[in-house]
Amino acid sequence: MKRIMGVYDVDPFYADRFAEFANQKERIPFTAVAFTSMEKLQTFTRQRAIELLLVGDDVEKELLADVQAEQIIRLSESREAFDQEQPVVYKYQASDALLREVMACYKAQPEQIPLTAVGVKSTVIGVYSPINRCGKTGFCMTLGQILERDSHTLLISLEEHSGLSRLTGTAYASSLSDLVYFYRQDEYTRIRLGAVVHNWGGLDYVPPAAYAEDLAEMRGEELAELIARIAADGVYEVVVLDLGCLARGMEPLLEICDLIYSPIKEDCVSSAKLEAWQEYLEQSGRSHIWERVRLLKLPRPNAVWQTETYLEQLLWGDMGDFIRNLLKGQNGGYRS
Repeated sequence: MKRIMGVYDVDPFYADRFAEFANQKERIPFTAVAFTSMEKLQTFTRQRAIELLLVGDDVEKELLADVQAEQIIRLSESREAFDQEQPVVYKYQASDALLREVMACYKAQPEQIPLTAVGVKSTVIGVYSPINRCGKTGFCMTLGQILERDSHTLLISLEEHSGLSRLTGTAYASSLSDLVYFYRQDEYTRIRLGAVVHNWGGLDYVPPAAYAEDLAEMRGEELAELIARIAADGVYEVVVLDLGCLARGMEPLLEICDLIYSPIKEDCVSSAKLEAWQEYLEQSGRSHIWERVRLLKLPRPNAVWQTETYLEQLLWGDMGDFIRNLLKGQNGGYRS
């Protein structure tokens, strides 16, 4: 049974709208309930406990004395509001951003969140190429959106400079850096994951590390363990990894992938790089990884596409058609 997240504000329409939005999000472990009066809220909590209560900052603390809630987060009409006793979030931001901030503030009881969910481990798909400018990031975003139509999918970007912020028009307040921090502090939970997940075109994704230096400090084994943990939780059916440079000891990430798509280009330099990568895997005792690699010749995007519409045009253009055929088995990639 999901726990209860109560929402009470002097504006009942605000509470109703936010509760409806929150209940559409599978990644939060709550059922959101909107309350239109303090009396109804107090009556409800006499019969059933509320794990988390979001309440307008104009509601007096004395009125909350009879409300049984494990944690209270204030909804403020000002970005500058601060409360020494209770966390405060700005109520008039976008609903998705507000929900992420609420999840970041929420202090889950460790014993209430199991280490793994009852379900099937996620399929992990890696996308990596030793060849630069091969369309890998655009392929990942389009692949993720198409997979999401049939399977709940999470994309994790491990690129140093992916450009996702500009491509999606989103300013990230949280990223992979935060997720790794929680994991290092032994504070990772599915709630923490939900606090950094963003959404684009129906696809959930974890933005790349805020700074390239953050990624440089992350060990391959550490990231592989974190992603294996996410996969074991079973919240997502598919996890797609947009893999960047492997020179920092990131090979363990390839080890956990069930399938690896490798976009390539047809020129002598690209072929030389691909052969060098295959040779490296063989010499380092990782030839079994090569067996999971599927080489892909991606369609070239139109050079005049605008940044603001680039991802949509990929989805409904040749790239989208290529991936749909790929998933249907009509273009399954090839081995060298």
